[in-house]
Parts: sequence; C-alpha cells; structure tokens
Amino acid sequence: MISRMILLVTAAAFAIPASATTVVTADRMLDVAKGIYVEHPAIFIDDSGRITSVADARTVRFSDQVTHIALPGETLLPGLIDMHVHLTSLAEIGGYQGLKYTDNFWTAVGVANAKKTLEAGFTTVRNVGSSDFADVALQQAIDGGWIEGPRVVPATYAIGATGGHCDDTGLPPYYDKKADSVISGPQDAREKVRWLHKYGAEVIKICATGGVFSLGDSVGAQQLSLEEMKAITDEAHMLGLKVAAHAHGDEGIHDAILAGIDTIEHASLASDATLQLAKSHGTWFDMDIYNDDYILATGTSNGTEQESLDKEKAIGLKQRQTFQRATRAGVKMLFGTDAGVYPHGDNGKQFVKMVQWGMTPIQAIRAATTSASEALGRPEVGSLQTGAYGDIIAVRGDPLANIAVLEHVDAVVKGGKLVKDPGAVR
Repeated sequence: MISRMILLVTAAAFAIPASATTVVTADRMLDVAKGIYVEHPAIFIDDSGRITSVADARTVRFSDQVTHIALPGETLLPGLIDMHVHLTSLAEIGGYQGLKYTDNFWTAVGVANAKKTLEAGFTTVRNVGSSDFADVALQQAIDGGWIEGPRVVPATYAIGATGGHCDDTGLPPYYDKKADSVISGPQDAREKVRWLHKYGAEVIKICATGGVFSLGDSVGAQQLSLEEMKAITDEAHMLGLKVAAHAHGDEGIHDAILAGIDTIEHASLASDATLQLAKSHGTWFDMDIYNDDYILATGTSNGTEQESLDKEKAIGLKQRQTFQRATRAGVKMLFGTDAGVYPHGDNGKQFVKMVQWGMTPIQAIRAATTSASEALGRPEVGSLQTGAYGDIIAVRGDPLANIAVLEHVDAVVKGGKLVKDPGAVR
C-alpha cells in the first residue's frame, strides 16, 4: 500500500514542491467547500505535516524518494472534527458506578478512547470538560508522539454554579464536595478563566443550564447569570480563547448568546425567537442528536440513574426537532456528538441523524470540517488546501449519496502519516 517514490512532471503540468516528502493518491477527493469531487488527486505533504499542493495524479509519473500512500478505490475527505467529546469518560460506566474507580483510571481510558476516535476518522476534537487537566495530559502525550490520538483542543474543567451541572452532585452533605470549577459571581468567574488558561485550557466551557446526567437539577433551568456568562466571555476573548456553553433551556441559551458566547452545546429547547437571535449574532449551535438512541437503548444497565434517563426521554425528541428548525432557520451548525455519553469510536453515526433531521449530506460534512475549522479559529484543520495539515480520511463509496459510508473509515492519515491502514480493515 505504501511505497517510496518521487513524482516527475509530465508535459510540465505540475511543479512538484521540493519540500514534499509524502504524496497521497486515491480515485477521487471531495472538495468540501465546493461540494464537488476532484478525480485522481495527488496531495503533497511536507515534513511539517502540512499540505504543500494538490495536483492531478495523471499528470505525474513515479520513481523513488517520496513516500507514496496509495489508496485505490477510495474517496478522500479532510480529517473530521468532533466539536464536543469527553475522551476521559466512558458510556459503559455511568452514574454511581464511576465511584468504584481511582481518579487516574479516567486518564488511562482516555488513551484508548483517543485511539478509537482517531481511527474513526476524527483527526481533531474539542474536549469540552475533563477533571484533573486530563485532556491537557492527553494532548501533550499525543503531540509528543507517545500515544496515538487526534489533535485535542482542551477545555480542562467546565465552569459552573454550586449544585449545577458542572458541580459534583448526587453526594450527601457529609462529603460537601464541590467541583474545582464552581464559581460565584462575575469576578470569581474571571479568576477561574485565568486559572484554567494558566494550566492549558484552549477553549472555555461553561454550564449555563442544568443537564441530563447531573442529579438534582432541572435540565432546562438556567444556572449562571447573564453577568457571570459575560464576565467569562469577556475574559476568555481577551485571552484569545473561545467559549462553549452547555445549554439545554431556552433562557440559558438566550443569555449565552447575549453574553457573546461562541458555541451553544446541545441547544435542546431553543425557541424560534432564540434561533433568530443566534442567527443574527452568528452564534454556532453544536447539537448532539445521535446519542439519544444509545442512552434510551441501554437504559439503566450501565449505571445511569433513572432520573437521568427520564430527563433524556423528556428532551431527546425535542432536541432533534430543534435541530431541524435551527437548520431551516439558517443558524450556523457544527458537528458535536458528546462522545463519552455513548461509546467512543461511533462518532460517525451522527451523520445519518443530521441528514434525517434536515441537513443535506454536504451540510453535515461541512459541519465536521470547514464549519468546525471556522468555529475553532483554526484554518489549518478541516480542509485539504495548501497550508492545512495533511489530515485525510478515505472511505469506500459516495458520502454525498450515502452519508452512512462515513461510519466506516478505511484509512486515516494524520499530518502525512498513515495511522490507519485500509489493509487492516479489509
């Protein structure tokens, strides 16, 4: 599958970059921005892992020196981006079952989850919430070449209110345990942002409303004030960080948008008026509309509390209906799955749900590539353009005709290195 070659120009059709050390070829490539296929691509990548150029493989001939990753019969796309994951969480261990495990267990399983995520075709993830700065640890280990995984944008701890979704709920007063990221008031919120940034946060995550898996709160109830959210956003933006808000309830979503928060996570109960507010402010919605299937199918068998299951039953369908309305309204949409609520590696299963609930296949693909790149403020990921990282996936079939092919990624290239070989899956 891989050979060492140099490509020589025929008929002076293409000047090979002197810096190119790897070339990836396949039957065709999806130009995500244009929504069209490019036949017989040759993608050149240098030692830094960046794309130097894209050419027509039919205009070149091969001999020694450049590493050639040949993927015949495959369709190439940019490496996918999941904007909402929890690499150090396990869907298989829910509720109070998690108290059986030592703190560092979760970082250890994060290593396995990172590899599964990468092999599923997701070469970049935004990890929106992790205790003990474990997502920073994974990022450092991946970037250092010690373990395999996607590029990680870490949020570290998620900021929340006492007794809220980002606090440690469900324990009796005897323990009086409060999460390290709990804040009280705008100034406290600013200090927390600074602390998280100091130790590696590259995005700030907040809990604006209640949630499904927090105990004792209402899933839609607002938990941070507009003043607190604005203080967090102002401080984060001053530091060059973007802010993501966990928000199910309409009031919390509304205030998060007014506070200038960049992405709304879940957005389950947004009203039509709030959708229009999001559109006018250019706020991104990041809606996890696949995991409801897994949560309801597994029930309480993995330790999930009945209270959480009841919350999911109450909002799952409403969230999908909101997704449909948001798409129709022209709200800017992202691909985020909440992996960790369902098993890691199944991220691609959400594409089908997005199409079922109103997106075209190219819209769903852009949500996980060019749109995610824009929302992250990182043009080096999410495309196959010159200057971007050589992060590439290969699939059999036509994802524009059958989006489900993205559930089965044959090959993954990250930074010009083949990290999943199609020979291992066929």
